[in-house]
Amino acid sequence: MSERFNVVEQFGIDVFNEGTMRQRLPKNVYNQLMRTIAEGSQLDSSIADVVASAIRDWAIEKGATHFTHWFQPMTGITAEKHDSFITPIGDGTVIMEFSGKELIKGESDASSFPSGGLRATFEARGYTAWDPTSYAFVKNGSLYIPTAFYSYGGEALDKKTPLLRSMDIVSEQALRILRLFGNTTTKRVVPTVGAEQEYFLVDKKTYDKRKDLIFTGRTLFGAPAPKGQEMDDHYYGSIKARVADYMKDLDEHLWRLGIASKTKHNEVAPAQHEMAPLFVPCNLACDQNQLTMDIMKKVALEHGLVCLLHEKPFAGINGSGKHDNWSLSTDDGQNLLDPGSSPMENAQFLTFLAAIIKAVDEYPELLRMSVASASNDHRLGANEAPPAIISIFLGEDLEALVEHLVNGTDYITKNDTMFNVGVSSLPSFPKDATDRNRTSPFAFTGNKFEFRMCGSSLNIAGPNTVLNTIVANSLKEFADELEGASDFNTALNELIVRTIREHKRVIFNGNGYGEEWFAEAESRGLPNFKSTIDAIPSFTSPKSVKLFSKFGVYTEVELHARAEINLENYSKAINIEALTAADMARTEILPAVMRFTGEICGIAANKKAVGIEPAVELQLAEKLNTLTISLNTLIDELSSNVVKAHCIDDAYAKAVCYHNDVFSAMQSLRAVVDELETIVGEDSWPYPTYDELLYNI
Repeated sequence: MSERFNVVEQFGIDVFNEGTMRQRLPKNVYNQLMRTIAEGSQLDSSIADVVASAIRDWAIEKGATHFTHWFQPMTGITAEKHDSFITPIGDGTVIMEFSGKELIKGESDASSFPSGGLRATFEARGYTAWDPTSYAFVKNGSLYIPTAFYSYGGEALDKKTPLLRSMDIVSEQALRILRLFGNTTTKRVVPTVGAEQEYFLVDKKTYDKRKDLIFTGRTLFGAPAPKGQEMDDHYYGSIKARVADYMKDLDEHLWRLGIASKTKHNEVAPAQHEMAPLFVPCNLACDQNQLTMDIMKKVALEHGLVCLLHEKPFAGINGSGKHDNWSLSTDDGQNLLDPGSSPMENAQFLTFLAAIIKAVDEYPELLRMSVASASNDHRLGANEAPPAIISIFLGEDLEALVEHLVNGTDYITKNDTMFNVGVSSLPSFPKDATDRNRTSPFAFTGNKFEFRMCGSSLNIAGPNTVLNTIVANSLKEFADELEGASDFNTALNELIVRTIREHKRVIFNGNGYGEEWFAEAESRGLPNFKSTIDAIPSFTSPKSVKLFSKFGVYTEVELHARAEINLENYSKAINIEALTAADMARTEILPAVMRFTGEICGIAANKKAVGIEPAVELQLAEKLNTLTISLNTLIDELSSNVVKAHCIDDAYAKAVCYHNDVFSAMQSLRAVVDELETIVGEDSWPYPTYDELLYNI
């Protein structure tokens, strides 16, 4: 990118966005397309050829020679198949063509994507359908068209289709509530999301020397560095020049693609960083976050770095999350989660707040399941991330309001309280009543909820699909009750108070890391799914099937397919880690330890030959020998457990075996390897240590 990057001129320059559409499309076609985007109405296929012609010309001017239907299969990442615009005309030359049919629909071989039994291998066809609510863009010489992906029978094979369905139903139910409050102008309610993205950067040459990072994204072995994050000096610290260059380049790539990257800073752990974008509609935020992760990795390579998006690349220091900041906004610009200056008087805000409290309390298992993965299990519940118990943080002002509504206590707002910072040159300023709680998994932060359990590598379509659906369910029940009320205001007041009273157990403003919270949560009846294996079955419970089927977000078949895929992904992730750990231990670590032990024994023999008692050498050699025997035994035990897991056919039983036996064996092996790392000489250790990985940029 150019050193003199003009953000205003370059922002969104590679995106077929609203401004470009206005310039390129006939007015009537533009208006129809904007209506589809704004209201979620069905696209008129008669305008497709006109849009396709305009988008083709624009893309070719941007240097594109190919187009691709860009979709999100249930691998958790994106997929793309590129076709050129060229069409032979019979005289040895070609023209560049792109039809409305090619824009709207594509066909892809779906046989190698996870389907969870939704389709047989011989039924290879999968179809992609243009999502006009997410802008097309040009990247690396191709026109990217965001699409949904579905089977021959119409089942969703992707992450986007259920998300779009959930956006429709939460809009429908929210509009019913707004109509009750006299709002007749709003046509659509849109969930908006801003996804904060945490990541690590390591040197590429160092990365290439570690099989575990290459194959699994995390270090399977590694003793702590002498210094970790205990000094709190990396968080918000001065950004190193090499990292700053990367961040600058990353911003420019993202800005050209219309991604409003707003914030960048050092995170808590050494070598850890974060970027945060501005809010956009939910499905666009999901697309942009997938694109952001891809660009992060590619730009890092250009700087001789590797971007790690695993939730826990290094033991003993913080892992990486992705905070999903979720809200509801109207098409005419109103944030429905903005309390206003006086929340007590803002009945509409209280209605939506009560609906969300109810939703989270009724379906915590679905929220927990939506972020479950083998990689995120390393992070959730650690003293760095939310616990696996779902609770809501409201802040002291709204907590006082809840207590007033439920128990009739006096309500005294904190909005007028002023912070006095104690420095004469700095003015006092109003205290934000929506204080922060970084230990809460679901925190209200002013005009949005921050779902902090998402892992850094996660496709956020899943958790947002759940959020949209469970909130839509609460809003539907509210609307059903209020629409039949003879006195709306009285019925509304009773509904809000009753709802909060019935569901206030999920509200917790204290320390989510404290041991006492786990006991209290249990006494409140809040579930604690500690691992992915605990969480996945909730996806196919009768309660979940009833919820998703009622709104058409997932069919029962689609739910069972996704549960199957999640179990398979869990088993595959642990299997790859186990095979990698066994390979590293057997072919790198064990030989290195034996060579080092031989050197120690050689020194001992030389000392003894000249009459010096080699006490230290013999003691060290004995310790190394004991650990080497243990190492060899544990390698065999791990390999044996992998074979045992392989022989299990049932997906759930297999995943349980990987969790209980294989992963446990990996942990035992790691303990011995990490101890050996602290004994074996640095020059003899076979791969870069945490010291080198975390502090050499």
